[in-house]
Amino acid sequence: MAEGEEDLPRDAKIVKSLLKSMGVEDYEPRVIHQFLELWYRYVVDVLTDAQVYSEHAGKQIIDCDDVKLAIQSKVNFSFSQPPPREVLLELARNRNKVPLPKAIPGPGIPLPPEQDTLISTNYQLAIPKKQPAQAMEETEEDEESVEPNSSQEHKTDAPHPTSQRVSFPLTKRSK
Repeated sequence: MAEGEEDLPRDAKIVKSLLKSMGVEDYEPRVIHQFLELWYRYVVDVLTDAQVYSEHAGKQIIDCDDVKLAIQSKVNFSFSQPPPREVLLELARNRNKVPLPKAIPGPGIPLPPEQDTLISTNYQLAIPKKQPAQAMEETEEDEESVEPNSSQEHKTDAPHPTSQRVSFPLTKRSK
């Protein structure tokens, strides 16, 4: 053993031997600590799930079946198998039935039509409509004619400002 291995914990030595058995010779020392952290977190998650399953079954202690069930649920949740090759081929056939859009002929790199590109207009500006000048004058006159002793509830017939949506298409730059 190397002189640095003597003070390593047993779990760190196991991780180191696993790395060596897999042919990994060159790695940073923190890799062992990262694997240990992952290992401990996984064990805690599995045992916590096993405890929940044991309590649900009305048992006082965790048994082997609870741990197996927790591991199986963790595997089913965390690791998923890719779909079978036949399913992927069928999806590819269905997707490839739709032809690609026609390219715009011209100099330079051929691009798809404007509506199929990501550079088309994708924003809108909200510009509030201005009140007409006449309506503004009427509102001012109404405010002047109000008696100081009148109630606070004063209704005006002036239109409320509304917003109007405007979009601007991008124009091509001339070179």
